[in-house]
Amino acid sequence: MSAPRQAILDWAMRLVSLDTTSRDPNLPLIEVVAAELRERGLATHVRPAPSQGWANLIATIPAADGSLDGGVVLSGHTDVVPVDGQNWASAPFEPQIRDGRLYGRGAADMKGFIACVLALLPDLLAAQLTEPIHLAFSYDEELGCIGGEQIVKNFADLGLHPRCAIIGEPTMMRAIRGHKSVNSVRIEFRGVACHSSLKPHGLNAIEHAAVVIRQISEYGDRLAATGPYDEAYEVPYSTVGVNIVHGGIANNTVADSCVIEADFRTIAADDPRALYDTLRGYALAQGELMTAAHPDAGVDVRLLSMVPGLETSPDGPAVELARALGLEVSDAKVTYGTEAGQFSGAGMDAIVCGPGDIAQAHGANEYVALDQLAACETMLTRLVQQLSR
Repeated sequence: MSAPRQAILDWAMRLVSLDTTSRDPNLPLIEVVAAELRERGLATHVRPAPSQGWANLIATIPAADGSLDGGVVLSGHTDVVPVDGQNWASAPFEPQIRDGRLYGRGAADMKGFIACVLALLPDLLAAQLTEPIHLAFSYDEELGCIGGEQIVKNFADLGLHPRCAIIGEPTMMRAIRGHKSVNSVRIEFRGVACHSSLKPHGLNAIEHAAVVIRQISEYGDRLAATGPYDEAYEVPYSTVGVNIVHGGIANNTVADSCVIEADFRTIAADDPRALYDTLRGYALAQGELMTAAHPDAGVDVRLLSMVPGLETSPDGPAVELARALGLEVSDAKVTYGTEAGQFSGAGMDAIVCGPGDIAQAHGANEYVALDQLAACETMLTRLVQQLSR
C-alpha cells in the first residue's frame, strides 16, 4: 500500500480536527488556510458570506510570467455534515490513523483533498507554470452548494476566468463528468387548531399535507415508470420524494401547522424548474381548498436550493486534462450533487475527482484510505508537471 507524504497527513489531521459542521462558521478553518497561503506570499482573497462567520477563499499561483489568465481550479468545500446521533469508534473531530485509513468527520468529504492541495504548495510555487493554478475553498456545500453559488461570482468579481476546474469530491480518483441536479423545496401548511373532540371546528394541516405527500410520491413513481432515462446513472431517471415532515403539538389538538421538505434530483433531460413547478402546483391547489374551508388557512411554498447538474463534454478541456494526468475518465455518472455544475455554468469546464469513496461520507467512522491520498498526491504532482515549462 502506497503512503502519502507526511505533510498531507499533517494537514489532513489539522483540518479534520476543526469542527466545521455546516450549522457552525467555517471561518476558523479559512483563517488557518489563509494564514498559510499569505505566509507563502500568495495573494489570498477571503470573501465573507452574507452570514457573519462564513467565507469563501480564493488564491492564485500565477504562471511564471505573472499571468493570471486561464488556468486550472482546484476546488473543495470546507464544511462537513453533523455527527449527531452517530456511533463513532473514535471521536469524530479527533482524527486517528488505523489500519491504513484516516478516520474523522470530513476525512473523505472532503478535507483529504484540501490537505493534498495544501501539502503540495511548495511544489506548486517552485514550478515554472505555463498557466495559473487557482485554489477555491467554499462554505456550506452540504446545505445546498450555497458557497459554490457565491464562489463562481467571486471569481468573476476578481476578474479571474479559469478554463477548467477539478472539484475534489471523493470519487476513488476517477474523473467524473456527469451528475444530477440537486434541489429542495419547503412547503408549509397552515391549518386551524382546536380541541380534537371538536375537530369540525378546526382544519388539520397534517391531513392536507398528507394529500400532497401522496401526490409527490405518485409523481416520483411516474418518473420511474415513464422516464426519460439516462442509463449512465445507477438510478437512470429523475427522482423526487418527501424526506422531512414536522407537524402537530399534541394528540388531542387538531394540528394547525405541518411543514414538509421534498428533495428532487434531475437528469439532464428533465428541467428541474419544471419539476419544481409541478410540486408547487400540487401544494397551491391544496392550499386553495384549505383557504376555501377557512380564510386563515393556506399554503406557503419556498424553493430552498437548486443546484445545477453536470454534463461535461468528453472532448472538452477538463477531460483532456484528466487524460493527460493519467486519470480514469468514467462513463458512469453519479447521483449525488457537487459544486461542479456551478463552475461549469460559469464557463469553467469541470470534472469531479478526489480521494476516497462517497460511500464513506456522512456516516459514522468516516475515513479515507491512505493510498487514496497518495493517489491524489500523484495526480497533483502530474498536474504540476503538465503545466510546467
